[in-house]
Amino acid sequence: MRSIAITNQKGGSGKTTTAVNLAAALGESKRRVLVVDLDPQASASAWLGVKDAKRELLDVLLDGRPLAGAVRATTAPNVDVAPSSAWLVGAEKALAGEVGAETLLRARLAELPADRWDYVLLDCPPSLGLLTVNALSAVREVLVTVEAHVMALAGVAQLMQTVRVVQERLNPELRVGGILACRVDVRTRHSREVVEHLRQGFGDLVYKTVIRENVRLAECPSFALPILAYDRRTTGTWDYQGLASEIVKQEGGEAWHLERRSATTRSTP
Repeated sequence: MRSIAITNQKGGSGKTTTAVNLAAALGESKRRVLVVDLDPQASASAWLGVKDAKRELLDVLLDGRPLAGAVRATTAPNVDVAPSSAWLVGAEKALAGEVGAETLLRARLAELPADRWDYVLLDCPPSLGLLTVNALSAVREVLVTVEAHVMALAGVAQLMQTVRVVQERLNPELRVGGILACRVDVRTRHSREVVEHLRQGFGDLVYKTVIRENVRLAECPSFALPILAYDRRTTGTWDYQGLASEIVKQEGGEAWHLERRSATTRSTP
């Protein structure tokens, strides 16, 4: 079971869009996917058709309840979700006094039945707080979403530093699985230059696939449908199918694991 935290401390980077639509694309390729929504805004949960979640996920973190007990079915084939809710707003404060608060989620993920899902995708909140640190401590891979804007590049450097600190102190198995350029307007020179800057700074850590600006991607959350179900004849569908294909190709490649782990030490742009 591959565990991937999808994160960026900046809002509007395409994090939730990627969590939902990558899950749907992996589900379409017959992978079984669990999305864990750690964002108190619960956007991923609502997008996947779950709007009535209560404090189940908070109880998983605070009281040690099984994560599997919080799982719901979704509108996407082969995709389940552990939904978030506004109850999670108080999690940072409540967890602050707990011993080993940074690793509570790791224990809950470890209890999941190994044969039930092929992927667990964690949609992190837009911050580098305790919930995000819990996610980074619990998974083996990080997928960093980056808005194709020059101001977003500094945030990538900050996030990479956070990943290195978590590697050193909490989770030595953590690695950056890939960097995904999102909201790319291929018509503008600025977007193209930002993507090129990412590739120059991070090399093959940057996925070949980019997520292009697309109005249909902005529309489909209102219908609680991933882009693959909302409109198959759009760049949003093709881009997330391409990303899923790249991620599936990574499965089982030890050479890839070694290469990617060493690449996390590269200098930032």
